[in-house]
Amino acid sequence: MRCYVVDELPADTLEKLEKTLDERGYASSIEKLYWIPLEARHLLPVQQEHTASCGPHCLALEILDGGVRLEFLVRAQGRMRCECVSYPSPETERDMMLWLDARLKEASSASSLPQ
Repeated sequence: MRCYVVDELPADTLEKLEKTLDERGYASSIEKLYWIPLEARHLLPVQQEHTASCGPHCLALEILDGGVRLEFLVRAQGRMRCECVSYPSPETERDMMLWLDARLKEASSASSLPQ
């Protein structure tokens, strides 16, 4: 499985990230697993065609002990098996790494603020 892993993160940063993901409604039914929805511009043509029947399309983000893992497999929330479940384009992988880096930076900044 292709994925992007960031490790050695402080516990308070991970807690803040989890809170943000919960607030955005990304939580799954599995603890510490989040579904990150992809914008239409990040979908491959087959995924765009299958949005109504298989969507929303998303990536899985898992909170680990001391880190996070963003899997690069576009999953269809409406169906487990379909041709639209596939790896994203290199551009989408890059954009999602940047998205996660920005969320981690926000969580890190918020964690360092005095309470």
